[in-house]
Amino acid sequence: MFEQEFKNKIVEIRGQKIGLGESKLIKIPVDRLPTGTLIEIPVYIFNGDELGPTVLLQGGLHGDEVNSVELVRRLLIDKTYKIHRGCVIVVPLLNVFGFLSLSRNMHGKDVNRSFPGSKNGSLASRMAYYLMKELVKNVDFAIDFHTGGAQRNNFPQIRYTPEDNRGFELAKLFNAPLFFGSKLIPKSFRNQCYKNNIPVIVYEGGESLRLDENAIQQGIDGTLRILRYFKMIHKDVKIHQNSTSIQLYKRKWIRAKVAGLFNPKVKNGANVKKGEILGHIMDTYGETNFAVKAPTDGYIISKNNFPVVNMGDALFHFGKT
Repeated sequence: MFEQEFKNKIVEIRGQKIGLGESKLIKIPVDRLPTGTLIEIPVYIFNGDELGPTVLLQGGLHGDEVNSVELVRRLLIDKTYKIHRGCVIVVPLLNVFGFLSLSRNMHGKDVNRSFPGSKNGSLASRMAYYLMKELVKNVDFAIDFHTGGAQRNNFPQIRYTPEDNRGFELAKLFNAPLFFGSKLIPKSFRNQCYKNNIPVIVYEGGESLRLDENAIQQGIDGTLRILRYFKMIHKDVKIHQNSTSIQLYKRKWIRAKVAGLFNPKVKNGANVKKGEILGHIMDTYGETNFAVKAPTDGYIISKNNFPVVNMGDALFHFGKT
């Protein structure tokens, strides 16, 4: 895998060159607040002493996905993860504006639906453009860190592009509890990288606007497994052991058939049997109690944590092996 000429002999970002054995923090200016305050994106580059893969670790593409920001931050500050081979480019928080407003989007637009972007477009479009132009051109593959949205908690999982064999191999190396192929979304970061022959795996864990310690640790451990496989970090770096990663082949959302108060009964990530009660939906007066049942054997990929639901709302993301 990745038997090619590596790109990290000299990494160039915003006109600054980082050679072998060098590290640098580069702040990329993106825009100003209406007050005139300059907003910059910090990009950390750690170039090892030896040639090897260049990896992009990216958090906060959606501004409210703080769990992804914290995950990448912890990887960044832990000095035991020193890079000896290859290069790691770290972006703890890409969508600064969304983060400041506790919003998924940037000025009303989703950056992850704005690729390849334009240097003269909206702020989201310009962000996408410069991400591809300045950073992605340097990398051999990327890990994009996300969480569930709209108060849905994603059990730790890796998503890869089914048509990309290298992405599939990276997903197996990451060894998250669950992994599966996921269709490319038009104008997404992963889609644009695929067009440029750059594998991207997406780590999903936790939910927006909350920290989830298990999801953070699973994401750190999976990332370190990949870095260790490519001999980018020392072989003695401590990594928590996981059981075998479970590959899912079919997925569907279990939706509310009635409105009411939703009370889930199963844990996220649970292996459930056909007909098992997953939760109840009750009206506010105690007159009805609707049981939500598993349609078949499978795993809970994601769980809705919001107690008030309407008919058709997503309750559980369900996967089959």
